[in-house]
Order: sequence, then C-alpha cells, then structure tokens
Amino acid sequence: MREWGRIGCIGFGGPPAHIRLLRDLCVERRQWMDAQEFEDAIAVCNLLPGPASTQLAIFCAWRLRGRAGALAGGAAFIVPGLIIILALAALFLSTSPPLWVLGAGAGAGAAVPAVAIHAGTGLTGASWRRRANAAGWLCYLIAGAASAATLGRWLVLVLLGCGLIELTVQFTGRRRHDANLPGVAVAPVLAAGAIGSGVLLSVAWVAFKVGALSYGGGFVIIPLMQSDAVSHYHWMTGAQFLNAVALGQITPGPVVQTVAVVGYAAAGLIGGILASLVAFSPSFAFVLLGAHRFDQIRGDHRARAFLAGAGPAAIGAIYGSAIPLTRALSHTWQYAVLAGALALLLVLRRGVVLTLLSAGAAGIVIALAVSTALQ
Repeated sequence: MREWGRIGCIGFGGPPAHIRLLRDLCVERRQWMDAQEFEDAIAVCNLLPGPASTQLAIFCAWRLRGRAGALAGGAAFIVPGLIIILALAALFLSTSPPLWVLGAGAGAGAAVPAVAIHAGTGLTGASWRRRANAAGWLCYLIAGAASAATLGRWLVLVLLGCGLIELTVQFTGRRRHDANLPGVAVAPVLAAGAIGSGVLLSVAWVAFKVGALSYGGGFVIIPLMQSDAVSHYHWMTGAQFLNAVALGQITPGPVVQTVAVVGYAAAGLIGGILASLVAFSPSFAFVLLGAHRFDQIRGDHRARAFLAGAGPAAIGAIYGSAIPLTRALSHTWQYAVLAGALALLLVLRRGVVLTLLSAGAAGIVIALAVSTALQ
C-alpha cells in the first residue's frame, strides 16, 4: 500500500508516467511480475472502458495481494490526488478567489485545448497501425470528432455505436461458438437507466459515464462532462470547467480526478467525493471480478473488434473536444496563451504539466499587470 501511495503522490504526467512507475516497481525493482505479464495487463486494461492506468494499478495490487490488495492499493493510488484536487477546487471555485488565482486559472485553462490535441496525436499513430480497414478507421475518427464537438453528453452512444458496428462488420457470418465475449464492452450500458433526478444522483450519473462508459483515455471524458456540467446542469461556467480540466492534468494520480471538481461544483465536498467514488468503482469492479480472466479477455477477438471501432471514435472525440474547449475561452489574450501551449507541446515537445504551469504563470502575470485582463 505504501508503494501505491507513493505513486499516487508523485505520478504527475498522466497514464504514461503511471505505467512507467508501475513497471519500475512491479517488474524491474521488486520483480512481482514478469515483463510479459505486465504488458498483457496493459493490453487488457486498454480494452476496458474507464481509466486504463488506474485499472493497471489496481490489477498490479491484485496480482500481489489478491482482492484486499487491489482495494488497498487502488485506494492508495487514487486518494492523494483526490485530496489535492478537492483542496484546489475549493480555492478555484470559491466565490471571491484572489486575482492571482483567477489569472492562473484563466492561463492554464487557455492551454487545455492544446493538451487535448496533444493527447489525440499521442494515440493516433498506434491506433492507425492497428487498423483493420483504413476507410472504416477514418469514419469512426470523424464520427467521434463531430460528436464531441456537437453532441456532448450523447457522445457515449456514438462510441458504443462505433464499437458495435465494427463488431458486427468483423463477425458477420462467423461461427456462433466463437462468440463468448465476457461482456466487458457493453455491459455497463445495462445500468444506464438506474440514475434518476436530484443533484447527487445527477453527479453520480455523470461520474458513472466517466468511469464505465468511456473508451480511449482520460480526455474522452471531457466533452461528456463539459456538456453536462456547463450546458445541461449549469454547475459551472465554461471558464471554471477549463480550470477543472487543468487541475486534473497538473495534480498527481489519475486524470479522471477532474470529475471530482465537477462534483464539488455541483454539491460541495460531498459531491466531489461521491463523483470520485462512482467514477472509480467500475475500475475496481472490472479487476476484482475479472482479473482472473484477463488472459482470456486479451485473446478475445470480439473485444478487439469492438475496440477497433470504439478506439478510433474515442481518439476523434479527443480531437473534437478541443472545439468546445476553445469556444469556452472568454478573453482575447487567452488565444495567445493557447498558441504558445500548442508550440510547447507539438513543436518543442515539452510535457503537459510544464505547459500548463507555464500557461498558469503567464495568466498570473497578465492578470496582475493588466487590471482589465479578466474583465
């Protein structure tokens, strides 16, 4: 538990950093797993909906100490970042935050669309190389991008639809006995009607979509949450949502922690904790109930076929999310910060955390130097 807590405290940089730290701990230093088993676990977690690096952390803890280890290790991995992001949410979402806080939020928020584009480019190459059909891959990518830019809260249906279309295309005419998918891809949809009205139930529903119905990494959740939190429920302004995304990127641990800021905006501390609990519960469930079948899941052709459709759509959704995120910018100078962030990430190839901190620092300088910058 101590080791997983350490990773939860120093795991800045999102899934690549988490995977690197887990590999160093479990494969290279302690040798609790061999390299092949670790790579297989990564592959299976990428087939599952929800935050893959969190599921990998839970699986590694399960591999070491069974279900009790999975619960303890997963919690140790998640809780440090949750505490930090809720404290920052209280600061950034307060009724009268200091001017420097507003400047930092506006500056870091301006860089968020660039981070989305950077995240999409990081996933595109590997997905393109795995494509079964180039035309189909492009169609799924475009469908995801268009849906993220226009449909928002209904994006999850497009992701699932693309996966099911590809599944149908690949398996039309296949023999029936080849169809024993363990139900990991679409089973969460069965719970879709379980959430009713009320603020906390609405928070739980948004968090459930984030944790159980999203494919392709942390940034797929952005258009889902933005539409619900800003346009539908009006828990946050567009600028506050950009702050929430930035906070999820610069804090250690899972990027999905962004949902805790949304929950905090909706219902205070209880809402933030509830959102995090619901968002991460499916990841624990997938590992606790299915870890012993990870080998079977990885080799299941139907799971791979589903991801062949949902995966490109999710990448498209990441690209498409940059459009509503850019529309949420409210100050002219933020577009200059956005251009600088794009240059840092795509041209100079600097890290996401450094880029967001630099953008936040620029925002502070501008806010303090020009009194009308945030008006």
